[in-house]
Amino acid sequence: MGIRNLNPTSPGRRGMQVSDWSDLTNKNRNQPEPSLLEKISKSGGRNHHGVVTARARGGGHKAIYRKVDFKRDKDGVPAKVVQVEYDPNRTARIALLAYADGEKRYILAPVGLEVGQTIMSGETAEPRVGNAMALRQIPTGLEIHNVELQPGRGGQLGRAAGTLIKLMAKEGRHATIQLPSGETRKVPIECRATIGQLGNTDHNTIVLGKAGRHRWHGYRPISRGSCRNPHDHPMGGGEGKRAGGRHPVGPKGTIAKGGKTRKGKARSNKFIVRSRKKQGGRG
Repeated sequence: MGIRNLNPTSPGRRGMQVSDWSDLTNKNRNQPEPSLLEKISKSGGRNHHGVVTARARGGGHKAIYRKVDFKRDKDGVPAKVVQVEYDPNRTARIALLAYADGEKRYILAPVGLEVGQTIMSGETAEPRVGNAMALRQIPTGLEIHNVELQPGRGGQLGRAAGTLIKLMAKEGRHATIQLPSGETRKVPIECRATIGQLGNTDHNTIVLGKAGRHRWHGYRPISRGSCRNPHDHPMGGGEGKRAGGRHPVGPKGTIAKGGKTRKGKARSNKFIVRSRKKQGGRG
C-alpha cells in the first residue's frame, strides 16, 4: 500500500492524504461477496441500557458489515485467495477465500498474501503467511496476528492495520507473546493465530485533512472539559480560562493523561509478564 498526496485545490485538501489502493484487487470496483454481508445499525455510542458510554459518536457514512472469519476453524480444507478488498468497518484489508468444498469466507489480509495463493488452517497447515494454527505449532520468533485469548473463541489480539505480534517463547501450557504496545503476556498454547503481519501498514500515516472527513467516519465534535459547566464536567466552571486546579480528568473523574485504568485485582493480571511501555506525550 502507498499514500497519495492531494493537490491543494482548497484549504481542506491542503495536506490531505489518501490511500492509493494499490493493495486491492479491483481498485475501482469494490464488489463484496453478497452471501457474507449483513446490515448493522449504529448505536450512537450507547450501550444496551441506552446510556452513552462512548462520547462523540454519531452520523457517518452508511456501511454494510462484512462477516470476517476470526476463528479460522475450517481445518484441513485448502482455500484459494480470490481477491483482496476494502472493508469500511476496519482499518485492515480483507481477503475473500474460496474453499475446495465451495464455501467462501473473509479473513484479515496479511502482508504478502496474493491472489491465487492457497492457504490452510489446522494441524496439517505449514507455518506460511496466511495459514492459521495453534501457537504450539508455530515456530518461536515468527510474526503473527489475530491471536486468540481463549481456545475456540476467535482472534481478539492483533486485528488492526499493520499490526504484528511476536511469538517469544513456549513453555508448558502457555506461550509468551509480545504485543505492539510493548506488553508481554502469556496465552494458552492451544490458542490459534495467523502467520504474518497485517496489511495496510501505512494507515496510521494518513492525514484526514479536514473535520468533515472525520465526520464521515462516524465521529462528532467534542468540546473541552474546562469550557463546560461544573455540573457537566469535573474541570468545568471558573472565571475566564481557568486551568482547573487539578490533573486533567475525564467526565467521570478518571485521570486523562497516563493514569492507570487496569483493575488491580483483575484475574488476567497473572498472565502479564511485563506491562506495556509508557507512552510519551504532552502534559
